[in-house]
Amino acid sequence: MNLEINFDSDIPKYQQLVNTINDALASSTISSGDALPSVNNICKDYNLSRDTVFKAYTILKENGVVESVPNKGYYVANDTRKVLLVLDTFKAYKEVLYHSFVNNLPKNVIVDVQFHHYNINNFRTILNNSKGKYYKYVVMPFNHKEVTSIFSEFDNDKLLLIDWNIHSTQANNYVFQDFGKSFYDALVETILPFKKYKKLVFVYPTFTSHPKESLAYFKKFCEEHQFKNRIITNPEEFKVVKNEAYISVSDRVLGLFLEQCKAQGFEPGTDVGFLSYNETPMKKFIYKGISVISTDFKEMGAHAAEFIKHDKPLQEYIPTILILRDSL
Repeated sequence: MNLEINFDSDIPKYQQLVNTINDALASSTISSGDALPSVNNICKDYNLSRDTVFKAYTILKENGVVESVPNKGYYVANDTRKVLLVLDTFKAYKEVLYHSFVNNLPKNVIVDVQFHHYNINNFRTILNNSKGKYYKYVVMPFNHKEVTSIFSEFDNDKLLLIDWNIHSTQANNYVFQDFGKSFYDALVETILPFKKYKKLVFVYPTFTSHPKESLAYFKKFCEEHQFKNRIITNPEEFKVVKNEAYISVSDRVLGLFLEQCKAQGFEPGTDVGFLSYNETPMKKFIYKGISVISTDFKEMGAHAAEFIKHDKPLQEYIPTILILRDSL
């Protein structure tokens, strides 16, 4: 095993040592029971201090990656596997997905999580720098023409796409939600409470990365069920009007809605309505409860963990559900 230490890097040398050993485990360069170089040998061969090496081994030992045997040295404790989880952004519902994913994994799996923020340069750098360093990859894609070519450099057996069915092929493993027909079906379930209002308004801010197919299905729903409707893309144009119901994919808009309701004395669920996209742990407690259309991110995380635990193909859609609360 070659230990790569860059003395010009901003990453502390002890952390570089930890990363190198974890990478060797992920690529099966070393495995359970293998002896690791002694502290003295690493100090001598790589010009590192004893404190640096000892700190690295202590971290690996605390993480259950290595164990020490008195008078013999350090050994790989188990078949630790390293997994990369790439998400778009960190939001409350993504936190639900993350914790479900991690909590359903075996103890010998280490998860690195990174965020691409819908930036293709970030996305490319994260994946290019990770090639060959992880046992498996769980990635949330987004709408950019270069995503497909980046994915093509990875073994399909080690790659799982999650959340949004975009840039996928029939050969890919995936756990997706549906932003089209499932969204439409959830709106159909909401016809009765919608009928309390004179108009439906879909607030779809230009800053959102939510799939646009939801807009097409919103229009389809309104036309087929004869609801007056409007789509707002500029958040500055969002003004709460009595007897209107609002659908939004942005929690920022939910905050604006509640502020304006308070200022105008509107009662959500009576004077105006609100239907939010994506369930979070707090939405059932906000005001008197916010109605939501959402996939089950806890289930999505659990299914993704199954891909890590088992070497078999996975192609799954997580259902989209409607949760009615007092905001409609």
